Amino acid sequence: MTRISFISDTHNKHKQITNDLPGGDIIIHSGDISSMGYHHEIVEFCKWFHHLPGYKHKVMIAGNHDFGFEKLPEESKEAVERYPRVKYLQDNMINLDGIKIWGSPWQPEFLNWAFNLPKNGDELKSKWDMIPDNVNLDILITHGPPFGHLDVVIGRTDHLGCELLVDRLKIVKPKIHVFGHIHSGYGMMEYDDTLFINASVLNEQYYYTNTPITIDYDFSTRTWEIVDN
Repeated sequence: MTRISFISDTHNKHKQITNDLPGGDIIIHSGDISSMGYHHEIVEFCKWFHHLPGYKHKVMIAGNHDFGFEKLPEESKEAVERYPRVKYLQDNMINLDGIKIWGSPWQPEFLNWAFNLPKNGDELKSKWDMIPDNVNLDILITHGPPFGHLDVVIGRTDHLGCELLVDRLKIVKPKIHVFGHIHSGYGMMEYDDTLFINASVLNEQYYYTNTPITIDYDFSTRTWEIVDN
């Protein structure tokens, strides 16, 4: 079993969740570490993430609030690299002790946020086409959810996830797909042999209400169990 913690959408409130992280093999953040992706916000998050005790590997992607990674990519990536225990993914893969993880920050366009591409457009499809389908992918990290999977805001009935991402998932079939973005979609579900996790820790009012999700996962059998904090 591999112990993995999943968090997302901390929006500068990462220190509030520290005591609810039990430690493990890997911790994954699915984007929106900040309010607007200012340089000092990126540095503060990476400093916390780097020094967070109890985890062997720490992986993150950016989200639609994390403008720095889109507007000033080199400066932002250099800030992350100052903290060598933090691994940043943007349309690329990392292999951690045999566990293959792909990370991507993109999502369908909504207003004028970072890493937005036109909904159902060719540009967005090209980003999802980059997710490899020939490596037996273990974990896929995206910021936004796929359509129909933990993607509904409380008080609404429409699904806000990406249809094109669903199409790619049918081909890639990752063992775990973790995301955030839609705060009130927090939770877990299994579908078509993939475990889907919306790891948003803040509610729609940006209060910390959703406990980080930690599981013990067996990648050979695709079986898992929740770890109580």
